[in-house]
Amino acid sequence: MLMILNWLFPSILFMMGVFVFVSNRKHLLSMLLSLEYIVLSLFLLLFLYLNLINYENFFSMMFLIFSVCEGVLGLSILVSMIRTHGNDYFQSFNILEC
Repeated sequence: MLMILNWLFPSILFMMGVFVFVSNRKHLLSMLLSLEYIVLSLFLLLFLYLNLINYENFFSMMFLIFSVCEGVLGLSILVSMIRTHGNDYFQSFNILEC
């Protein structure tokens, strides 16, 4: 029973993050937060899987490093979008103007 909960809980967290990412498209900041939530749920799933097979946790540290780099890249895009357009609404952002 505990083994099923170990796999079911991160999977439900991942599905909730995907649902929020798909349903909320108004602000860039809320989409970036839902992407970080998805990454954290994937990290939890990866950590549980690596502990199950008694593997080194080095790969999970590499995953955290890449997720931090992804978060920094998203925040830099958010800051540049707010500086150029004044807000983070997708309605005021046109890709052809870049």
